[in-house]
Amino acid sequence: MAPPGPESGRAAATAPGKKITARLKRTLPVRGPQAPTLSELMRWYCLNTNTHGCRRIVVSRGRLRRLLWIVLTLSAVGLILWQCAELLMNYYSASVSVTVQFQKLPFPAVTICNINPYKYSAMKEYLYELDKETKKALETFYGFSEGKSKVRRSVDDWNSTESDFFEQIPLLKVEDFSRTATELHTGQKRKIEGSVFHKDSSIVNSGDSNDIIGFQLCDANNSSDCALYTFSSGVNAIQEWYKLHYMNIMAQIPLEIKEKLSYSAEDLLLTCFFDGLSCDKRHFTRFHHPLHGNCYTFNSGESGTILSTSTGGSEYGLQVVLYIDEADYNPFLVTSTGAKIMVHDQNEYPFIEDIGTEIETAAATSIGMHFTQSRKLSKPYSDCTETGADIPVENLYNKSYSLQICLHSCFQKAMVESCGCAQYAQPLPAGAEYCNYKKNPNWMYCYYRLHEKFVKEQLGCQQICKDACSFKEWALTTSIAQWPSVVSEDWMLRVLSWDKGQKLNKKLNKTDLANLMVFYKDLNERFISENPANTLVILLSNFGGQLGLWMSCSVVCVIEIVEVFFIDSLSIVLRRQWQRAKKWWSGRQQGRAAQATAGDVERQGHENPACIDEDLPTFTTALRLPLPQDSPLPRTPPPNYSTLRLETAFTEQLPDTLELGQH
Repeated sequence: MAPPGPESGRAAATAPGKKITARLKRTLPVRGPQAPTLSELMRWYCLNTNTHGCRRIVVSRGRLRRLLWIVLTLSAVGLILWQCAELLMNYYSASVSVTVQFQKLPFPAVTICNINPYKYSAMKEYLYELDKETKKALETFYGFSEGKSKVRRSVDDWNSTESDFFEQIPLLKVEDFSRTATELHTGQKRKIEGSVFHKDSSIVNSGDSNDIIGFQLCDANNSSDCALYTFSSGVNAIQEWYKLHYMNIMAQIPLEIKEKLSYSAEDLLLTCFFDGLSCDKRHFTRFHHPLHGNCYTFNSGESGTILSTSTGGSEYGLQVVLYIDEADYNPFLVTSTGAKIMVHDQNEYPFIEDIGTEIETAAATSIGMHFTQSRKLSKPYSDCTETGADIPVENLYNKSYSLQICLHSCFQKAMVESCGCAQYAQPLPAGAEYCNYKKNPNWMYCYYRLHEKFVKEQLGCQQICKDACSFKEWALTTSIAQWPSVVSEDWMLRVLSWDKGQKLNKKLNKTDLANLMVFYKDLNERFISENPANTLVILLSNFGGQLGLWMSCSVVCVIEIVEVFFIDSLSIVLRRQWQRAKKWWSGRQQGRAAQATAGDVERQGHENPACIDEDLPTFTTALRLPLPQDSPLPRTPPPNYSTLRLETAFTEQLPDTLELGQH
């Protein structure tokens, strides 16, 4: 029999070592980071940590004392977490600081517009049909009438196609709440379809329904989809209806013609003084506003020079006398007389229609300014934007970013996408054109529907647009005095008439003039800025103070906590999972080996031909088989001795049999 192999000898040699190691683990359990269980690890940590509370939990005698230390330790941990959370929240807050400086200040840009955008005498030929329909509405509803207009129709018959649309969108007088209205143009009654929107309040007027006037807009592609816009005041209804058709007409007039129809600098400005020195139209820059015509900006900075002032007071600011020309106002478009001004930065677009200040005629308006420059912190302190580059809205105004620019640009983009054309009051996007009846017969209905969504914040513009992080602001204080005075009225009007170039016997009317003064009340520049309430150094110092106060813990103690509670605990859990997986895998391998051994035994039993289950022929049937030609007679085959051989269970001969064989 063969001697034992080297593998069996090695296994026998290492087996006692494994037994000794296992016995040592049972008698001397491993502690510290290599502890086999979480309970052993926690006990080791409490005995060796620098935090006194954890050690007291383990070494204290008596359940009451141990329970008391557990409560105190957990309370200290809770207070630490609470105070650290407060510190983190305070870290992302900002404090506001105000700095006041006394220095020479740059003078802001001052934009001045006449409230009446275009000379009515020059616009009558374009507005002939619209004015005629408006006068007819006044006569029908209120019995107002005036003589026939003596204005000659334009040669090219500009308004010939417009009257058809006035008939399609007429003014209506709602008689009752049964959805019945009377048309202005024909006097016929019609049934109201669709929704009703009351423009003067959030609810439909509950008073006398005979006072409700409005107009109906329908979808050009679906006549059953309509909306009725009503007004409790006839003035508001007529003005809104007039402006709607007015914008449609102005959208078809080229810009060059509109600039000629509006006021020139010579028409608007009579006298000008700045900082005690005379100025003229060369200090003003013209830009065309869709709703206010030609506007003029003083100190726009386009020439590369920005004027400044070193002295406060009305004598050292801007003083201008404006010629308003009330007699040439459009009676249906504007109902007030005067001018609109706006004080703004040179890089800011003047939204005259939104935040402009109106000044009246026959009066001296003094506007004192206080300059304030503000800056807010961006993320994570606030949701503002630095330059607007992160806002997915194209800036259509070619000026520095502001919230108003973003909102107007967003609405104009939605207008082009939804209605196929741009709204007249805002700049044109690239490749778009203004809406008008000829090319976009459905634009009015689409505009009102879209504007309704915009007001209700359903377009998403208010969610996309953000405030600017830095901006300049001029706080205005307005005072008004009668101008010119009764005693000086005669000679001042005569001199101003001479300056205007008119004859002395035809002096100007004081209701055509407005005196404006814009100046710094003082040269105090207020700078409001946000600063982080805490820096990183202060935050870490506060953390250390809280840990030392409640747990007598330091940075090394924190590192120790991270090591024990996260790294070591995780390693123990992973180690136990690995042992379970390893045990499962070894059991699976043993099962496969047992199945393989059973299969080998089964295959060895089939090697004996005597055990093969075959249907062999009998002796009688074998005699009946035909014999092949030229073949000897069959004989009985010799026995198969291999089937009689005994298979030993030992692969190697035993040593004691070797000795007997040698003898």
